[in-house]
Amino acid sequence: MHDARTLIELGDEAVRRLARRGYTLDLAGLEAMSARRNSSIARADDLRAESKRVAAEVGRVARENQGQGEEVEKLKTRAREIKDEIRTAEAETEAAEEALREVLLAIPNLPDDETPDGDSDADAVEVRRWGTPPEFGFGAKDHVDLGEAMGILDFGRAAKLSGARFSVAKGPGAVLERALATFFLTMHTARHGYTEFSVPYLVTRETMTGTGQLPKFEEDLFRTGTTDRSLYLIPTAEVSLTNLHADEMLDADALPLAYTAYTPCFRSEAGSYGRDTRGLLRLHQFSKVEMVRFCRAEESGTELELMVSHAENCLQALGLAYRVVRLAAGDMGFAARTTYDLEVWLPSQGTFREISSCSDCGTFQSRRAAIRAKDAQGGRAQVATLNGSGLPIGRAMAALLEQYQAEDGSVSIPEVLHPFTGFRRILADGTTE
Repeated sequence: MHDARTLIELGDEAVRRLARRGYTLDLAGLEAMSARRNSSIARADDLRAESKRVAAEVGRVARENQGQGEEVEKLKTRAREIKDEIRTAEAETEAAEEALREVLLAIPNLPDDETPDGDSDADAVEVRRWGTPPEFGFGAKDHVDLGEAMGILDFGRAAKLSGARFSVAKGPGAVLERALATFFLTMHTARHGYTEFSVPYLVTRETMTGTGQLPKFEEDLFRTGTTDRSLYLIPTAEVSLTNLHADEMLDADALPLAYTAYTPCFRSEAGSYGRDTRGLLRLHQFSKVEMVRFCRAEESGTELELMVSHAENCLQALGLAYRVVRLAAGDMGFAARTTYDLEVWLPSQGTFREISSCSDCGTFQSRRAAIRAKDAQGGRAQVATLNGSGLPIGRAMAALLEQYQAEDGSVSIPEVLHPFTGFRRILADGTTE
């Protein structure tokens, strides 16, 4: 969340930067709401000061007149009136602050100046590539045909259970999913220095607001309803991991902090009707290993590059060809100030598809979630948050099946996964060796 004063001080600069991501900032309206809030606060403060003066005057006059007299009664009457006026002013202040907060919560993060212009993935700027996309001397299959032919993926039974955009993995398919998750977690904890967490999948509205999913993206979320409360299913472990430190004062000298978690993720995909309806690329429920980092605000750029390298290490270890792109301002997530996407090669589509998104959110989420930091000398430090996929299991599995397929319908397993799968290859009939 933004600080109203900062946006107002930035003025036209804030308007320009938000316009780059397709958001029109009503600066005059924001200034008016901020002024109304400030006026209410000042009015309440003035009344409290007057209340103290009148109370002191009541005491002085009462002592001089033995508690009797018309002047004492007038002062007591005024004291009661001021109490009523204070209650009114405090209510007005609360209403003004809530109205301003609702406006601020709906304003996306300011893109940094290095983020390219544009509003779609076509405007992303390629940064680098790794690996060579495989070329097949046969008619390569997509991961759906491969998985169903081997009997390790079953989208028909998934649809019977839950409807469209769900999947079932069976036998070696389920083992491969588990192996990928274990491998990614091992990479991040043993090699990259992250602390692993097991976190709730159901969270409160306040938690979703802290990371920026609410209030703007309510329709994209699944929620539960009970007689006494409603909880939201997390769309990513970023929500739970980041909000672990909501309303907390961190030790600035202990930064950066690096957290990871493997969770199911739940998304309604409300804005993607008709897109990627086939296969593992866009599901209502999918599993993902997430990375989250907390650092001093001035170090977020360096931390983002580090996080991207951690996601890249996973893809390189699997031998999957990919590229890194920098997203355009209008194509970034609500809370991001800059984002790199890692896109893995999918032979069936003849193109690169997103497999990881790594974002620097600056202080945007820490303001919303009240995450602060203080060093040993008592000095305050602004906290930046970063998040990235490291990696989603379904998309990694899709890329692996397609890039490692053979003409006979079998799929080789990357060597780094052998200790976790117990097999080197899935044969066309679904058996392993």
